[in-house]
Amino acid sequence: MSVSLKNSISLEKIYTAQQNIKGVVEHTPLVFMKNFSERYQASIYFKREDLQVVRSYKIRGAFNKIQGLTPQELKNGIVCASAGNHAQGVAYACQKLKVNGVIFMPVTTSHQKIDQVKMFGGSFINIKLIGDSYDDSQKAAGEFCKEHNSTFVHPFDDIDVIAGQGTVGLEILNDCDTTIDYLFVPVGGGGLASGVSIVFKALSPSTKIVGVEPQGAPSLTTSLEKGENITLDEIEKFVDGAAVKRMGEITFQICKELLDDTNTICEGLICSTILKVYNENALVVEPAGALSISALEKYKKQIKGKTVVCVVSGGNNDITRMEEMKERALFYEGLKHYFIIKFPQRAGALKEFVVEVLGPNDDIVYFEYTKKHNRDKGPAVVGIELDSKDDFEPLLARMKEKGFLGEYLNEKPELFQFLV
Repeated sequence: MSVSLKNSISLEKIYTAQQNIKGVVEHTPLVFMKNFSERYQASIYFKREDLQVVRSYKIRGAFNKIQGLTPQELKNGIVCASAGNHAQGVAYACQKLKVNGVIFMPVTTSHQKIDQVKMFGGSFINIKLIGDSYDDSQKAAGEFCKEHNSTFVHPFDDIDVIAGQGTVGLEILNDCDTTIDYLFVPVGGGGLASGVSIVFKALSPSTKIVGVEPQGAPSLTTSLEKGENITLDEIEKFVDGAAVKRMGEITFQICKELLDDTNTICEGLICSTILKVYNENALVVEPAGALSISALEKYKKQIKGKTVVCVVSGGNNDITRMEEMKERALFYEGLKHYFIIKFPQRAGALKEFVVEVLGPNDDIVYFEYTKKHNRDKGPAVVGIELDSKDDFEPLLARMKEKGFLGEYLNEKPELFQFLV
């Protein structure tokens, strides 16, 4: 990082941002998590940014940026491109500051997200649905800014936005009465990780800061390996709040210098974490918000006996995605398996499969079969849920022994997605 960049985002700038957002942005609680602490034999705390009014930390940077604009800039209006939390943060800031804003979103954005943005922005925002992707919307937003001389509020690669996100770090250190050994923070575009890292390196230099990102969108990890900020060709968009093809230029330089470690988290583990915190703690976290909690499993040996803070970045979880999350979690945990089963076309074949192949706790959760009269054996797609992942190998052995096994579909995602 250059000297000029360090000076441009100083600790003082983040303290100023804290004053700028006071009264609008919630000082969210730092909560001791008893069950996670016992599980990992450490002192685990969650920084609950899911409790913000817009249910994510994004309001911090958006409000800090917009309130700092000149009267003329405010008169010309502000613009952003987002299909998620940033759009909601900008919309809420516009409503609070009584500033007109135009929010560009892809045509594919869900009605739930559009309605949330409308609710937070009210009459002060105008939504434009442009293109099939974020890139299309961002391009249209840029053209609109040039035409109307409006100010573009970037979701992460902006000094004032980064300073606003850094206030999360100030609150954590204010509320924790002991030395923090590990800080897990999610990384997408890098605004949150950058701001929080600046604070911790200045005020808690002994804390090990770990940036975690989705396995399907490892923009930071890949860029660090290449030695420069690169653009990924393809990404898995499941963790939508942290899935970006390219980090910001400013944020990459800060994360490169200040993060002590980075790690990628499997989407299946993220889903398992979401279900776990909901079932055990009644917390609703979005996939990006579960990244830092999921990191506990990856670092369970290192954090034993330590004090750990996980930044839970947001809780905007669409309930319609829960079935998909449950499915991904069961796959990750080795509890759900799909097969093509070759049934002999004779009476009693299904009974033989159920009695002699399935274990006492194995459950058929999916079954699709069409009888073919001109074949000795008829294929069926069968989904089986297990009580324990240790039951899988014995099940597979019994299938082979009895001649029922056709194809194991979990290892063939292209075929699996087509059939199921």
